[in-house]
This record gives sequence, structure tokens and C-alpha cells, in this order.
Amino acid sequence: MFETVRRDGLARIGKFETRAGVLETPALLPVVNPKISTVTPRELYEEFGFGALITNSYIIRNSDGLRERALSEGLHSLLDFPGIIMTDSGTFQSHMYGEVEVSNRDIIEFQRSIGSDIGTVLDIFTEPFWTKGQTEDSIRVTLERTAEAASLKGDMMIAGVVQGSVYPDLREMCASSMRTMDVNVHPIGGVVPLMEQYRYEELVDVIIASKKGLSPDRPVHLFGAGHPMVLALAVLLGCDMFDSASYAKFARDDRMMFIDGTYRTADMHSLDCKCPACKDHTLETLKKLPNDQRTKTIARHNLYEIVKELAIVKRYILEGRLWELVEQRCRAHPALLDALRSLERHTEFLELYEPLSRDGAMFYTGPETRNRPVFRRYEERLRDRYVPVADKAALFGDGGKPYSRHYADDFLRVRSAGYAPIVLSPFGPVPAELDEVYPIAQSLFPDAADLETASYSEDSLISFVTERGFAETAEMDDIAAGEERFDALLERTMAVARYQFGKEAADVLVRGRTEIVTSRNTGKIRNVISDGEHVLSMRADDGLFTLRPEGAARIAAGVPAPHMRVTVSDDAVPFVTEGRNVFCAFVKECDENIRPMEEVLVVDGNDRLVAVGRAMLVRGEMLSFRKGIAVKVRDGVRQS
Repeated sequence: MFETVRRDGLARIGKFETRAGVLETPALLPVVNPKISTVTPRELYEEFGFGALITNSYIIRNSDGLRERALSEGLHSLLDFPGIIMTDSGTFQSHMYGEVEVSNRDIIEFQRSIGSDIGTVLDIFTEPFWTKGQTEDSIRVTLERTAEAASLKGDMMIAGVVQGSVYPDLREMCASSMRTMDVNVHPIGGVVPLMEQYRYEELVDVIIASKKGLSPDRPVHLFGAGHPMVLALAVLLGCDMFDSASYAKFARDDRMMFIDGTYRTADMHSLDCKCPACKDHTLETLKKLPNDQRTKTIARHNLYEIVKELAIVKRYILEGRLWELVEQRCRAHPALLDALRSLERHTEFLELYEPLSRDGAMFYTGPETRNRPVFRRYEERLRDRYVPVADKAALFGDGGKPYSRHYADDFLRVRSAGYAPIVLSPFGPVPAELDEVYPIAQSLFPDAADLETASYSEDSLISFVTERGFAETAEMDDIAAGEERFDALLERTMAVARYQFGKEAADVLVRGRTEIVTSRNTGKIRNVISDGEHVLSMRADDGLFTLRPEGAARIAAGVPAPHMRVTVSDDAVPFVTEGRNVFCAFVKECDENIRPMEEVLVVDGNDRLVAVGRAMLVRGEMLSFRKGIAVKVRDGVRQS
């Protein structure tokens, strides 16, 4: 069983429960050759902290001594490994050397009999150069074998491999077909040739297509991906598990892994690594070690590089900054930069999982930053939910943030003349009323804009002004003060409410006599009182609203379901009304437009409001997970 503990878009820190223990993801499973022990399984567990490894059941089965020991002692005793053991089936051997002499049934039953915790189906490795017809035929066989494996697994978990060559539609089809099968983890297979040929852009397409089809409640394993330079990108795309034999293979060839690539010791000029394997060596002393000792030292270094990078990836997930790490890492190689840029094609899918806001500021690292889904969301909500406060626009340059403080007097001047203040920013046009909403105020850009960003901003402004049909546009300095009366706080309240909840919900939230309470120190909005009811509170960190129970009741009564709703089973209602969190197992339905960290209404089967909180997951995740929090409840609502 799999549970998401923390997330950053598609990336997630999870708990994968197996009979041998719980594996925290993202995790790498070192590949252990049962015949060659460069670094022993016990060392992998105790020295490096690897909670799981992968070994090859086909090699064990075909080696008399190993087979007999595995059958009599069990796999954990054979390898002397107390953690989780996953076994491969012989698919890669078939890919490398031709057909293997074993059936799918035989290898599944063998994996089960030796005590493998996670067995793997004997799938068909799909080559990148295969035709679509070849690939379709092989997928049919893989799916038949996966269904057979699921029926034979017993208490062993099964890995159902997603194949499909470089055809995204076939990858998604293969993944979707496994949703109803009793499998536990989904490796994405057939990708080693793509990585060996630095075809990372195609790798992105393969992973995204697979993620679209897979059930969210199962961990995704990217077969053969273990180099530190690709881990951050793969985790960003939703991969939870990885494996690597390269740490040992490279070591036998005197090659050392680093975050920016792999280098032969013969080509290196110095060794500036301070990992436990290298700290007592210079490049010269490393080269002079006996072969076996040098191989093990380099293998240990490679493992430490992997461990270090995974720790960094987890930290960035916890800090909500994984996009920035990926943008940095992908500049290590032009092929990775192509992959980063290709994410623009997948922004619509990535936006589904993008949290409404994050802790801390968003850092711009280059033109590729504009491909982040947060840009797309802002564009869409500005287009669909913003209502101009005037029919004329006053244009401002990108000044200090928040703009309403930097341009305080100028905003008042042009607004009094009947103009809507609009700032030209790296996000495109920013109405003054939305300048504190995440990520507008919570972002850092260089003072000198690159040509791509400047061009994008100008084009967005032209489209915005044209589509909104402003009767007139003027530069801020060309506008004299006027006498038009306006309520800047109310205009901001309505603009943010529409942006966050939608136009219809904003209209029922803020109506009649409205009192807006502001901070004595900053003058910023703190609470919104509508017709005597406290409906909204504004958060200082992201400029968005927290929904109060009275406000939620207005939306429940005035906006038809399923808008902003998470429906729970009757069994959960008594607990939720007391303020307990909503767990996935009790979610019956959910608005598909809800994004992580959005304010939601928790309702019962009759659409009666029972709680208010923030969504932790999206609809597909809430309905598929059996464990984990779907909604963090802030206020329970007792039934009258």
C-alpha cells in the first residue's frame, strides 16, 4: 500500500508498505548481481541506508548453487539483506541476449517461492526503433502476462511494467489497462536505450504518458535510471523509485559519477570529492589502489553521490522548490536542457497537480522558468475570472513588490481618473488588485529581463488589453488625477475572491453591507465581514483567502455542486464535523477542478456542508488512495 506524505506537484515523498517493511520514496534500489559482490547487500543496508535493493531472479534460477540456496534459505538469507528485495524477471536478459528459457508463469512462481517481496512480470522490452505495430503486439503480450502474474502472486507484490516504446498513446494505453489489475508498483520499462543515447526529451514524453494512464495510488519505478543527474527531473515528473547497476559497472571501468556527469579517472585532473569513500584519497592515490580495492572505492563513491542527490531532492520537495532544483540540474547537459524545455508541451497536465501556493518565494532561473505550470494557471485565471474595475487601462512598468506599495500614490491617482492600474510584469499583465496573490508578489526575477521573457510579457499585455476591450490605454505618467470615487479594498477583495474561488462563488461570498478589516501595521486586508458574517480571512504569506465556515455555507447554498466540493461517506460525517481530517478512504466524490492546497467544502451525500479545509490531493488521488489525508480540515460544521 502506498501513501503520499508530502508533495510538490507530481513529485511526492511517500510510504510504500511491503511485508518486509516500509520504504520511503523517492528511493533508489541498487542492483545487486547475485554472482558479483562489488558492494555487499549488507553494506548497502547498513553503510548507505538503502532500504531496498533489486536482484535478478533469472540469474539465480539458472545458477544451480544459487537456486538451491534461494529455495532452501530464502532470498533474504541468500543475500544477507534485511530490507525489501525486488526481483527482475529476465526481461533485460531477453532484450540483450535473445529469448530466455523460462515462461512467465515459471518465473513468477520462482520469485514467489524464494521469498521475493516484489516480483516482476516477464514483460516484452519495447525498443525505441520498433514500429507502432510491433509495439502494439508486444504490449498485448505484456498485458496478458501481467494479468497472469497478478493471479499467481500470492502474498508477493507484483510489478506491472509499462511498455510502449516512444509512442505516448501506447504508453498511456498500456498504463491504463493495468489500472484494474491487482498489481502493486509500476516500473516504466524500455527506457535504458533512451538514457544511454541521451534522448531525455523523449524520456519526458514517455514518463508523462505513463503517469496519465497509471493509478495514482501505486508507486512508479523508472527502470534503469540511477544517475544522479537525472533523479531530480524524474522525481518532478512523478517517479518514486529507481534502480542502478551503473554504480558498480562504471566503477569496474574506473568511471566516477557526479551530479554533472560521469568521468573517467584517466581524464580527471583532480579529485575534489569529500564523500566517505574519497575523503582520504587524492586522484593519484585512488589510481594507485589495487584493482579490486579501487573498483569498490569508486562504487562506494558513486553510491554516496546517489544518496546525496536523493537527500537534496527530498529537501527541495519539503521546501516546495523542486522546480528550481530541476532547472539547475538540467543545465548540466544540453540534452537535459532540451528535456526541461519540452515540459512546456505538458504544462496542462502538470498544472493539475501544481499547488495553489508554496512556502517561500519563486526564484527565476532562466527562460525555462516560464514553462512552470504556475504561469499557465495565472494566465488562465486572469483570462477567465478577472473583471476589470474600469474600462480604461493605465500601464505601469515592473517596479518594486508589492506593486501596490511601490506605486501607492500613482495607483490612487490613475484610479481616481477612471483607469484600472495594470503592471507589465514577467507574468504578463498584473492588475493592481491581484499584485499580492501568489506567485506575483512571492517571486524574484533579475532586474534585466531576458529577451524571451520581455517578449512574452509584451505579447501577453497586448492580448489582455485587446480581449478585455479597454476603451483606452495610457502610460501612467500621462494620466492626471481625477475625482472618481472607488473602494480599493473592496475591489481587491472581489478580484482575489474571483481569482481564487470563481466569479459565481465570489458573488455569493461578498454581498450586501461589507466591512473589510485591515492590519494596523501594514494596512493589508485581514478579514472580510459580509452582512455581519465573517466569510473570509486573508493570509499574509500568499495573499489568498482562508474560507470561514460562514463563507463556505454561502457557497454551498449559492453555487451548485460539485464546485469546490469533496463528498465524504456517511461513516465519516460524525468525525469530520468534529474537526477531524478527511482521509482518502472516506472520499466518495470530488470536484475535478480542485488543486492541491485549495480551499474546499466537505459535504455529505446530500450536499450538506460538514467541514471546511484545504485539499492535499486532486480528485484522482483522493478516489484511488486507501491511506493518507485528502483534506486537512480547519473547521467542522455541526448539523443543525
